[in-house]
Amino acid sequence: MSTAPQPSAPHVADSHDLIRVQGARVNNLRDVSVEIPKRRLTVFTGVSGSGKSSLVFGTIAAESQRMINETYSAFVQGFMPTLARPEVDLLDGLTTAIIVDQERMGANSRSTVGTATDANAMLRILFSRLGQPHIGSPNAYSFNVPSVKATGAITVERGAGKTKTEKATFTRLGGMCPRCEGMGAVTDIDLSALYDDSLSLNEGAITIPGYSMEGWFGRIFRGCGYFDPDKPIGKFTKREQHDLLHREPTKIKIDGINLTYSGLIPSIQKSFLSKDIDALQPHIRAFVERAVTFTTCPECAGTRLSQEARSSKIQGKNIADACAMQISDLAAWVRGIDEPSVAPLLAGLQHLLDSFEEIGLGYLSLDRPSGTLSGGEAQRTKMIRHLGSSLTDVTYVFDEPTIGLHPHDIQRMNELLLQLRDKGNTVLVVEHKPEAIAIADHVVDLGPGAGTDGGTVCYEGSLEGLRASGTITGRHLDDRAALKDQVRTPTGKLEIRGATANNLRNVDVDVPLGVLVVVTGVAGSGKSSLVHGSIPPGAGVVSIDQGAIRGSRRSNPATYTGLLDPIRKAFAKANGVKPALFSANSEGACPSCNGAGVIYTDLGMMAGVAAPCEDCEGKRFQASVLEYRLGGRDISEVLAMSVTEAEKFFGAGDARTPAAHAILDRLADVGLGYLSLGQPLTTLSGGERQRLKLATHMAEKGGVYVLDEPTTGLHLADVEQLLGLLDRLVDSGKSVIVIEHHQAVMAHADWIIDLGPGAGHDGGQIVFEGTPADLVADRSTLTGEHLAAYVGS
Repeated sequence: MSTAPQPSAPHVADSHDLIRVQGARVNNLRDVSVEIPKRRLTVFTGVSGSGKSSLVFGTIAAESQRMINETYSAFVQGFMPTLARPEVDLLDGLTTAIIVDQERMGANSRSTVGTATDANAMLRILFSRLGQPHIGSPNAYSFNVPSVKATGAITVERGAGKTKTEKATFTRLGGMCPRCEGMGAVTDIDLSALYDDSLSLNEGAITIPGYSMEGWFGRIFRGCGYFDPDKPIGKFTKREQHDLLHREPTKIKIDGINLTYSGLIPSIQKSFLSKDIDALQPHIRAFVERAVTFTTCPECAGTRLSQEARSSKIQGKNIADACAMQISDLAAWVRGIDEPSVAPLLAGLQHLLDSFEEIGLGYLSLDRPSGTLSGGEAQRTKMIRHLGSSLTDVTYVFDEPTIGLHPHDIQRMNELLLQLRDKGNTVLVVEHKPEAIAIADHVVDLGPGAGTDGGTVCYEGSLEGLRASGTITGRHLDDRAALKDQVRTPTGKLEIRGATANNLRNVDVDVPLGVLVVVTGVAGSGKSSLVHGSIPPGAGVVSIDQGAIRGSRRSNPATYTGLLDPIRKAFAKANGVKPALFSANSEGACPSCNGAGVIYTDLGMMAGVAAPCEDCEGKRFQASVLEYRLGGRDISEVLAMSVTEAEKFFGAGDARTPAAHAILDRLADVGLGYLSLGQPLTTLSGGERQRLKLATHMAEKGGVYVLDEPTTGLHLADVEQLLGLLDRLVDSGKSVIVIEHHQAVMAHADWIIDLGPGAGHDGGQIVFEGTPADLVADRSTLTGEHLAAYVGS
């Protein structure tokens, strides 16, 4: 008698279908426990600073990365960054995490989109195989490799003890332009900005930052013997002037010490000009902008490449032409090359270039410097290498992938995220945009507030459940800003005529002043080129871009905003002592931990240990400094206050300090009332850093404020506060120009300038200018269609 087959029990390996987190306490998380389904798309929501990044990046992704690093040998781990185990009781079901964050790509002046994505490497091999005339290996097409020639004697060993000396010549052909050294630009230095020629060196003639006659420079200039330090520079002979300005580094001996003398221009080129100008300290950057003019290299016409590299061509194009093409055009050109001998290389290059188009970056060119990419562009460029990956069962972690995207482009990004999920991967996304939250299989909402008011899970479940949950995110998810009933009347206009920066096509536009102007359009349509490239900086223009805040764990909101200066002075005045005592980076610092509050012990390849300093108990100051008080509080208690508390404290009574109160007012205005003054900048979220930057720039005196995507990292509820702030700026008589994709900001504008119709060479034109109501009624542009759908008309 046959029996029906019994259904087999599920395999035990299939039971691990959750990532379980228990008791997470990283940054502001308060014993958070969540269960995240694998092979699904989970979106993490919550106000800026609620703990989303701490949970996703600081806990789940960090532990996955640490455990993978531990699989390598101790020798290899010694070369890798050491990661501490996150503060969490249990992490179970982790898979390999691939992190695609918002960190801007390295702004090295030698790095381009092509070098950062391996597209240049593939093109160099292609040209070294097919280029006519053939000039050499792939290095011959690289603008980072100089040509080298050497001649000399070499010793050849033959047999036992037999040696023979022969003359040999070595040559290596590189693609670097010898005139500009592969930078594409040559520098011209204004000598009057380096020194005052009516003074002698001893009288302080040199005006370069850091070049003082007090320290080592003074010792070298006085002891080198090339010129008289008491003679005015204007009276130097040609020889002396050459030695002061152009002498190459030369070893000299002064008072028995071996030192190196170098002329001013080689010194400046090495210490200032070899670095990216945006990474320099503000006072050095100001000096470089004043003293140095950058002009396109006349020899390579800005292509960075040598004459030989530019002479080798495929189908009439050299490698510089290929890198200068828009990537969508380059993809079509590569498709037209039919050469079986390099078929695998062509297929790989074709796939890489198609990925750029797929992700909405087809408008870029490979020679675009990577430091000029916006946060959203950099993030999508990093995504490219993962799109065609055959890996499955991997956790992909994204930090606001829709940043810098027009509503039209968000649809495409959503499809890419769903593709990654459908290949069997777990996709975790930190996001604020309702269009991106809408595709989630599972939602985790953190809050209820930010900073110390956040750090708990307010809701976990489906999107429908979130709408009904009553959390801040749930309540604001379906918010729609209404169009203004009446718009403000401009008080003047800023004329832009014949703008041709990047892809702009001879654009003429009048930007109204005294109102809120929004410049919009799809990614790559020319918005930043129009605003940053055509509005002259300087006179009365305060520009707030997307550049990241740089700061170490010693930096905090008080030091970054300049708030600590008036606080230190107030403490010093009240106690009759020096202001330097009230700085944890100066005389008042605890000697045991040097004002860090914690003592770091380096354990080599193991994660270092940070223990609170026992002498100051983490307060960062000497005990004697903590005896000085202002309004009944010591300096460590003041730095532990939130912005809101400090605003009351410095607003009245014994501690009343108007200069400090004004800065605290601005911090509260941008919605950072919950931040503590001494919180390290390294612990702030992307949205908090953006607003901190906004608050700092609001102190600058100017009539025109230019803001580049101020809604980056902001929750739907925070956008309302931002709109209120923009309104207050305009009502106080300022002109505000915002580059933005967020429909709530567009609807709130007095005037919209829409660029398009597409990206790259399909954009660069004004497709609409007028009021938001006119744009909705017109509906002739992509922005008009999306805004009409958003406001429900």
